[in-house]
Amino acid sequence: MNAIPILAMVLESLAAERLEAVLIGNAAAAIHGAPVTTLDFDFMFRETATTLRKLKAVARRLDAVIMRPYYPVSKLYRVTNDAAGIQLDFMPVIHGVRSFESLRSRASEVEVAGRRLLVASLDDIIKSKQAAGRDRDLAVLDVLKQTQGQQQTAAGKSDDKAKPPKKDAGAKRRKI
Repeated sequence: MNAIPILAMVLESLAAERLEAVLIGNAAAAIHGAPVTTLDFDFMFRETATTLRKLKAVARRLDAVIMRPYYPVSKLYRVTNDAAGIQLDFMPVIHGVRSFESLRSRASEVEVAGRRLLVASLDDIIKSKQAAGRDRDLAVLDVLKQTQGQQQTAAGKSDDKAKPPKKDAGAKRRKI
């Protein structure tokens, strides 16, 4: 299945409503080249009254509904349109990450169908899955770490704790 058409539709809606979010989870890991699959897109966002209004507008654009499936124990907002095959999870808090701002500062920018997408660093994805400690997260850790090692080797880095390069205003955008 090619997820790019659905992701492009989602990114168009996010851009139209100016809702800033960072792609996390297996979808983000797949963009980094990890051989993993998922049925949904997970995003971290800043939870404010304004962003919640924007999220509702995004859902309207996608002809979707917003649910809080794990309320009150989780702050997850799920946006779904079953007919279109859309399931988006928006989280203001994720395990292993201090804040949206810190995640965003380490995220890379890619272009999908002409739209900007912020993608969490593979290091942050690994930290989050380790911190969550759920069986499904732990099951993919070896694959993610192997992908990370391959990226570091390709970049000429040999130590396991190499930090990602600092982004600057002229950083290249990657297209997928």
